Amino acid sequence: MRHLGRWGPKQGITCFRLYERDIPDFPLIVDWFADLDAQDPTCEGDAVVWAFPRTKDRDDPDAERAYLNRVCVEVGQGLNITEDRVHLRSRGRQRDGSGQRQQYVRMEQKNQRKVVQEYGVQFEINLSDYLDVGLFLDHRVLRREIRERIAGRSMLNLFAYTGAFSVHARIGGATTTTTVDLSKTYLEWYQRNCTLNALAEDDRHICIQDDCLQFLEDGPQPGESYDTIVLDPPTFSNSKRMRDTFSVGRDHAYLIECASSFMARDGELFFSTNDRGFELDVERLPTQLEWKEISNRTVPDDFRNRKIHRAWRFREAR
Repeated sequence: MRHLGRWGPKQGITCFRLYERDIPDFPLIVDWFADLDAQDPTCEGDAVVWAFPRTKDRDDPDAERAYLNRVCVEVGQGLNITEDRVHLRSRGRQRDGSGQRQQYVRMEQKNQRKVVQEYGVQFEINLSDYLDVGLFLDHRVLRREIRERIAGRSMLNLFAYTGAFSVHARIGGATTTTTVDLSKTYLEWYQRNCTLNALAEDDRHICIQDDCLQFLEDGPQPGESYDTIVLDPPTFSNSKRMRDTFSVGRDHAYLIECASSFMARDGELFFSTNDRGFELDVERLPTQLEWKEISNRTVPDDFRNRKIHRAWRFREAR
């Protein structure tokens, strides 16, 4: 915190990762969300703690509760914040052990919202009601990169969640944006993020509530194409509103092929995944595309886990 508390404000960043499983006996993630108007961003803010299962607590609920209580006390004391500003989440036991963004199920209805900043762009987060807060910090660098190269270009944002890529694109001067997600709740959240950044409603910047798989399979309308496409699907989904289960490891080549049909001439497609066991299936990728992995530059400096995600840039083969 002493280091990142100085680093963040210089970058226009008030939210960053403090800890990620650095000690094996404490399989936790701790993210910091400073108050936007904090005089001292190192001690005025909220900590969100994601707890992963420990083998030693598997059959002892009392031991697990004692451990989690200790975690909350230690994090609060270490960051000099009160107990109500430590927000505990449990990732549970998942098949692949990754705990990555698989479902966005509402857990509570406390509605503890606050506004944070990323390279000067403001976003609403929710500290209480969902497994994730509404902003994936590991894609901060890629969002900035797209903002810096989007002026005069159009963008399609798929599996958009709360629309952070679209907000950065609009601020960067995108001519049009199309933001697609299955959830009405998250598209409304995206609209609030736009309002926070004084981005008015505009017919050139539209939201579509749809199953992204179905949207892609339907293909582009006549004359519809995009200079920049963002494709950041969940690792796995079995939403009741989707026509089938989805696995990024199994289905990514087909997904990229469908998305490439929306790509304009000289366009680019950014694909990313948090699937820890992911391998790009080069044999099944469209032959008309060439690609380059860009993960080495898209993982933020505050993430000591350099494998938090993998990302590629696709374009037409030359």
